[in-house]
Amino acid sequence: MAGDVQKQLQELEGLAQNLGVRVSYDAMTGLSQGSGGLCKVRGEWRIIMDKRLKAVERMQVISDALRSRFDTEAHFVSPQVRTLLTAS
Repeated sequence: MAGDVQKQLQELEGLAQNLGVRVSYDAMTGLSQGSGGLCKVRGEWRIIMDKRLKAVERMQVISDALRSRFDTEAHFVSPQVRTLLTAS
């Protein structure tokens, strides 16, 4: 199970990269405290999230961010990842 989660996380990170979205993990404290999300920094789309999140939580942040702004239909992903991207 843990291996599947890690593979799906890597697949989502790869999809983000293919879409031109940089994924980064940082310590989020103070005013930036939270799980993370999508933003644009100097014209570049980024998903920034707390590095302390578990893999399942990271998957949720990435899939939410990609689903909210990008058309992922043209990209091949596993059925498990597609389910994450189409969940509401």
